[in-house]
Amino acid sequence: MLKQELRNIYRTQRDAIQPNQKLKLDDLMLLQFQQLNYSNIKTLFSYWPMNNSSEPNTFLFSRYLHYTVYNLQTAYPIINFYNNTMQAVLVNSETVYVANKYGIMEPKEKIIINEKEIDLVFVPLLCFDLNGYRVGYGKGFYDKFLAQCNQHVIKIGFSYFDAVEKIDDANQFDVPLNYCITPQRIYEF
Repeated sequence: MLKQELRNIYRTQRDAIQPNQKLKLDDLMLLQFQQLNYSNIKTLFSYWPMNNSSEPNTFLFSRYLHYTVYNLQTAYPIINFYNNTMQAVLVNSETVYVANKYGIMEPKEKIIINEKEIDLVFVPLLCFDLNGYRVGYGKGFYDKFLAQCNQHVIKIGFSYFDAVEKIDDANQFDVPLNYCITPQRIYEF
């Protein structure tokens, strides 16, 4: 299937998940997430889950890392809508967040770090395929950003659903994931 078809299907399916079921699915993904080794991670690039998109609760995963990885640094994206790029901004417990024009929460303070310093990226997605390619929201922010990261960066997606066989219109600019975590299993690519 093509990305736009998959985008429509998986937005609808994700929005149909009831809140109490979503809590269970997030907890199951956390159990899967805990199976991976994070001993070499020093800097995490995460994102604020959008409530209106029924995204997995990335706060569960980042909190787990903060408990298990000594001195973990965390960064969140700030989007530049003029050139469709993102920058990584360091955050801490004192960080204030504001909504951008799409309603996505971003850090107000801008302590920007170089993409090459990031060891682990949580990558948003609507669905993914057996080759590690994903369908995002269609603007290409993450693929551009990931192309600038170091070649050893670990890219993890989270999905309530299993992989589709193939995204037919994946292209050379799409950056595949290393892992995608679902409530039932970890996909490794």
